[in-house]
Amino acid sequence: MTANAKLTPYIKAAEIQTRIKELAKEIDAYYAGKEIIAIFLLNGAIFFGVDLVRQMKTPMKIDTLSASSYSGTESTGVIKINSDLKINITGKHALIVEDIVDTGLTLKSIVNFVGQKKPADLKIVCLLDKYERRVVDNLTVDYTGFKIEDNFVVGYGFDYNENFRTLDQIYIYGGEG
Repeated sequence: MTANAKLTPYIKAAEIQTRIKELAKEIDAYYAGKEIIAIFLLNGAIFFGVDLVRQMKTPMKIDTLSASSYSGTESTGVIKINSDLKINITGKHALIVEDIVDTGLTLKSIVNFVGQKKPADLKIVCLLDKYERRVVDNLTVDYTGFKIEDNFVVGYGFDYNENFRTLDQIYIYGGEG
């Protein structure tokens, strides 16, 4: 972690956990009686994903997928799938667990990639949605924790060059001071 970082508190830990419990209930209601494959998008969604599935009652298996498009605070616009799923999701109910949806380009690429594996059903849950920055029209996020303005955030899984992920709440990152 960088000692001179300017961090402004944005979403408190208690607010995050309360919203996660609400999301878990919504998702459980939809998947009642079905088993799902929860697909955590690495690395950012790990904290959110673990807290979410611990609150859920739906039987599930967990897998991970890695994709990237960021360098520092800016999206490069180039989407790279870095790792594949280990579980066969053909004919199964899949839930993509994402930390943040920004332009939607990365998530759309992931949805297309996962969709090629022919799941019975594919839903998306994200903790944060930067809806104002969306450039992809045909992308539906089924469950959203918080809609936020165009700020670069860190903490609770969100990072700046791999720093700040382990903070228990979300901050606006204002650079180094």
